[in-house]
Amino acid sequence: MTRRDALSSILAPMALSANTPSTAKSPFRYAEIEAKIQRRDFTGIFKEDLATPSMILDKAMFEQNVKKMADHCRTTGIDLRAHCKIHKSTDVAKRQVALGSAGICCATIAECELMVQAGIKNVLYTCQPAGKNKIWRTVTLAAKDPTFMAVADDPLTVDLLEEAAASVKIKLTVLTDLYSGLTRAGHATGQPGLDLAKRIDSKKNLRFGGVMGYSGGASHTKGWEARRQKSMEDVGPVVETAALIKKAGIHAPLITGGSTGTYNIDKSIGLTELQAGSYIFMDTAYMKIGGKSDPASYSDFLPSLTVMTTVVSRNHRNQATIDAGNKAMLRTTDQVKGRQDLVVENQGAEYGILKWSEGDGLKLGQRVELYCTNLDTSTNVYDRYYVVEGERVVDVWPIMGRGGAVQR
Repeated sequence: MTRRDALSSILAPMALSANTPSTAKSPFRYAEIEAKIQRRDFTGIFKEDLATPSMILDKAMFEQNVKKMADHCRTTGIDLRAHCKIHKSTDVAKRQVALGSAGICCATIAECELMVQAGIKNVLYTCQPAGKNKIWRTVTLAAKDPTFMAVADDPLTVDLLEEAAASVKIKLTVLTDLYSGLTRAGHATGQPGLDLAKRIDSKKNLRFGGVMGYSGGASHTKGWEARRQKSMEDVGPVVETAALIKKAGIHAPLITGGSTGTYNIDKSIGLTELQAGSYIFMDTAYMKIGGKSDPASYSDFLPSLTVMTTVVSRNHRNQATIDAGNKAMLRTTDQVKGRQDLVVENQGAEYGILKWSEGDGLKLGQRVELYCTNLDTSTNVYDRYYVVEGERVVDVWPIMGRGGAVQR
């Protein structure tokens, strides 16, 4: 191909594409596309129109994942309170609730504010509020929405929440966050856990909501049977503490925790609800933990999310540079969609490297899509999901932003 031919192929009007409407007049359509997105008109917008790196969500796979988890929970009799820390999107949360999620879990108070302001009920703040700022924002949300819930793993927090709730004349539902294998948080189980529950229950402006115990160590344990054993070790004491609380005459409606990795284990341990989050998108870390029926692969849910990137340099043999580096994913991915022959390496803030051993590999300007290795640290750096059907962009869902409004 001559230099002129290569340039012509890059600048060729999109109308030449069989999948593109003949009304497309110019290949330089960025401003036009942004204007269409702002007015929610997605006609004639395709993946090749998008700037990179960008986050691409396969609509069919996403919907299949949401439905599969909803069906599982309905069939097995465990409630789902899906975690939003993976997606940070009210559009996603509303679709989860529409298919039966009892509410939404949030890791930060800012996520809680986003969800409550969007009209989503039964939001659970899964991190103990500490410090004046978060204590007051917690009771403010409870004043706005009585279904909002928080957790506590320390008697001091219980006392401060009581004081703050009393000052605004509301009753806040509080769960005990119990130790379940992660030393980052969690009150001791057994009698100490019962004592903390009694402390909450004794407060005039607090309502005891139950117990929470998340076994992060179990969620990515490789091998289904090993994962089940780890869950039993970590979460079993949480369930036993809930039984002690009930025996003491305290109403404890919720025993909440669990994850995507243990979704088909948690009911048998005794949890009443599941806080799964990653199942909607999936990442390569989860895809390697092994499933119940297939020890080598965890394929219960489909990899619906990718980061689309562009080859920006091709000057070295068997190597291409892409515009997705540290800033695009934070944790280097290890898999290219549809290309098992490519190896992903990191080259810096804006750059990534793709390598191969044989053949021509990739061409300058070519688009490739990367699976995330860790969803939390990938979705956190983007402002929107481009929802696609094949090559067509059919919707855009905002991701909780990082500028302007309070983000922590």
